[in-house]
Amino acid sequence: MRKILFKSIIWSMLMVAAGCTADNPYADYYNDGSNWNNGGGMFNNVGSSTTEGDIATFDIMIDQNAEEPNTATQAYYPDAEDLLDNNTFSTQITIDMSNPVAKEEGGVKVIVNGGHVIADHGSQKGICYVVSGSTSNGSLTVLGEKKYEVILNGVSIHNPDSAALNLLSSKRAFVYVTDGTTNQLSDGTDGSHKGALYAKGKLLFYGSGKLQVEGHTNNGIHSADYIIFNKGNHIMVITTNNHGIKANDGIFVNGGVLNVEVSGAGAKGLNSESHIIINGGRTTVITTGKGSYDSETNEVKGAAGIKADSTLTINGGDVLLKSTGYGGKGISVDTDANFNGGNVYIVTTGGKYTSSSDSTSPKGIKVEGSININGGRIWVRTSGNGGEGIESKQEINISGGDVASYAYDDAINAKSTMTVSGGYVYAHGQHNDGLDANGNLYINGGVVYAICSGSPEVAIDANTEGGYKLYVTGGTIVAVGGLERGAQLSQSCFQTSSWTANAWYAMTVDGNTFSFLTPASGGQGMVVSGSTQPSLKQSVTVTGGDTCMGGIGVIDGRVSGGSSVSLSSYTNTGSGFGGGGWR
Repeated sequence: MRKILFKSIIWSMLMVAAGCTADNPYADYYNDGSNWNNGGGMFNNVGSSTTEGDIATFDIMIDQNAEEPNTATQAYYPDAEDLLDNNTFSTQITIDMSNPVAKEEGGVKVIVNGGHVIADHGSQKGICYVVSGSTSNGSLTVLGEKKYEVILNGVSIHNPDSAALNLLSSKRAFVYVTDGTTNQLSDGTDGSHKGALYAKGKLLFYGSGKLQVEGHTNNGIHSADYIIFNKGNHIMVITTNNHGIKANDGIFVNGGVLNVEVSGAGAKGLNSESHIIINGGRTTVITTGKGSYDSETNEVKGAAGIKADSTLTINGGDVLLKSTGYGGKGISVDTDANFNGGNVYIVTTGGKYTSSSDSTSPKGIKVEGSININGGRIWVRTSGNGGEGIESKQEINISGGDVASYAYDDAINAKSTMTVSGGYVYAHGQHNDGLDANGNLYINGGVVYAICSGSPEVAIDANTEGGYKLYVTGGTIVAVGGLERGAQLSQSCFQTSSWTANAWYAMTVDGNTFSFLTPASGGQGMVVSGSTQPSLKQSVTVTGGDTCMGGIGVIDGRVSGGSSVSLSSYTNTGSGFGGGGWR
């Protein structure tokens, strides 16, 4: 049986992203995994379906020693002026926070009041502030009418009353963290400031030194404009009251290692009132706060690892998110979410949060608009009561990538149409459906492995009650628990009324073999489909090949042993085990 030690290799796995080959649906986005060695019954375990393995056991943790993965795509800058190389800051003003000195130098006026420093460069261009030293009761405030650079060169600033670094110029602030240095910024629990590090203008991070920001009053890092992180950055943000990183006009991650821990009620790790684009780097967010009630909007809001009020686009890099509080989400997006590459790993463990007759459920990915998955790897696990894996309030379109959702409730749910035309899709609903569309559900291509909890749920469910249907016109499909009754099957489907739990099966379609591990329990019967009539073997041994779907699928592995499974035609009409659109 296929066995690979998961825990010892998980972080190296997170660094690797494979390419895809459009002509071969068995050849993209693989990941090594282990078999699920779990006891259980045969089938039709009503109301519950469980399993073990990579998708059921992987975890998310902060690792400040982790290296940046080499999976970045082209960096994004809203303006060419955002690149440090396109700017010159030749006038250096040194500020020692251990012993600050009032002075006028290079067109800059430095005012000192105890440990608090105000530097005003007025209309002077090309100013670079080099900041070092330590203070436990101080701050640095920058004023000016022109863009500027702040070099953090081994500085530690704690301000118990307000922001530690207060960049009040509305122009671009380039914050360069000197290579080989450790820098700390923190605030206390008093004051009404917006962040321990606050920028009124655009906030652009460069350099590979270490920066730790702790926010205890409001946000950790906050820009009233947009924030850009770049390759080499190594930034840790901890907040106890509000968001980790907050931007009004966008957050763009081109690289770097970002670690964020937030514990406030309803707090977000990365929170943008506009777009979020991730092109590279390694972003890890852990939220532990429960939901919160917003008296202005009269609604409950949950914590989230990433929250975008506009679109979210992930093109590259590693994104690791964990939410443990009640009502917590991994990703929450108000418009569309686009997954084009990179690796996304999400765990939520909290249950539903209720306050003042309103509630919010935990979800791995929650999107008010459409979800478009074109590539990359997405693993989601939810274990708290009511936790859905991947949910769109509109459409879900999957054309590529490796998607694995192991959820307490529906694994992948669209409030409108769902279309799968490519990629590898594993959807396991522990207490509900695997794939669930409230509109039509189209499977035109790709490899789909869906598991439901047992009757009356089904593995692949469309909204028949609303006059919609499941349409199967292509793809390689395994459905433990059957298909929505009344589906239109342009591609022939076949069935076996029983299956063996915790066993490796191998299905060969037109010379290509997809091997998969069955759950400990799940829906009654198994439906399979492919471009030609599949051959199916059970209790096989699988070696080699490439794993996908969170470690429970193997593409073109070497299959030995086992026994053939007899298949009969599956019509999905008025008899049999096809389910029937229960919700």
